Amino acid sequence: MDFRHLGRSGMLVSEISYGNWITHGSQVEEDAATACVQAALDSGITTFDTADVYAGTRAEEVLGRALKGERRQGLEIFTKVFWPTGPGRNDRGLSRKHIMESIDGSLRRLQTDYVDLYQAHRYDYATPLEETMSAFADIVHAGKAHYIGVSEWKAPEIRAAHALAKELRIPLVSNQPQYSMLWRVIEAEVVPTSEELGIGQIVWSPMAQGVLTGKYQPGQPPPAGSRATDEKSGAGFIARWLAEDVLTRVQQLRPLADQAGLTMGQLAIAWVLQNPNVSSAIIGASRPEQVRDNVKASGVKLDADLLKAIDEIVEPVTERDPAKTESPAQRP
Repeated sequence: MDFRHLGRSGMLVSEISYGNWITHGSQVEEDAATACVQAALDSGITTFDTADVYAGTRAEEVLGRALKGERRQGLEIFTKVFWPTGPGRNDRGLSRKHIMESIDGSLRRLQTDYVDLYQAHRYDYATPLEETMSAFADIVHAGKAHYIGVSEWKAPEIRAAHALAKELRIPLVSNQPQYSMLWRVIEAEVVPTSEELGIGQIVWSPMAQGVLTGKYQPGQPPPAGSRATDEKSGAGFIARWLAEDVLTRVQQLRPLADQAGLTMGQLAIAWVLQNPNVSSAIIGASRPEQVRDNVKASGVKLDADLLKAIDEIVEPVTERDPAKTESPAQRP
């Protein structure tokens, strides 16, 4: 496993991190989830990403139990706050009330005294940014989080938050956006802004919900048991990638993966890691062998000719519109 600095901070993270968005506490049983975490640890992954909203807070609990007994100083544990975690009007968003209550809940579920990175899961237009950043500052100064990050924020929002973080003397070091060969909306604005400010990307869905593994064939129904067939854990998210033109072009990547000596999934993960602003790529898994396979993308260097060939294949179906980076206009 190779390691990278998280933005311009001094903290190193594994360039492939393990996330449990739609697996732990929902899609897979706890024994399987624990086996996946152990496979991640055995493969050299030290960075684990979750959120309070995943599986209705159960994902944090599962991860906390799976990591219990590990040397805490050898791990980087990330979680997030924003989406609803209860029925109340203040059980959501980035108000001071919700942030201060949420961090304590996350720490309790994760069975740790602190998280290494606490992230704003989306931008909250109903709360003054000063209020949000002040609450984050108090959490950092209390030792409950070492660093602060955001997720899916637009470039001007990141810039404004970074300025306040500097005033408040807290390290805002990361953004967590969706990023893959097919979804490149951060490249025009978010990445240049982040590079200027010393903020690194922790990217999610580098395999486009599994479509870039090539297992979804044009003209064929989704494989039984795949994410596309599971209405509870991902079918809605993957639907946009199941268009015939997308699947046809993805299949054209197979010879390039073979040429590089990689599986298609490994090629997809290695591709996002070629971007120097990417600090880590998040993988998820329902089986340990998926983890062991995907981590082989660490340290892979793709040459310029291969990157050009990939672009030529996927460009007609690639989304680049920076306006696609968005948060809800109103609190959910």
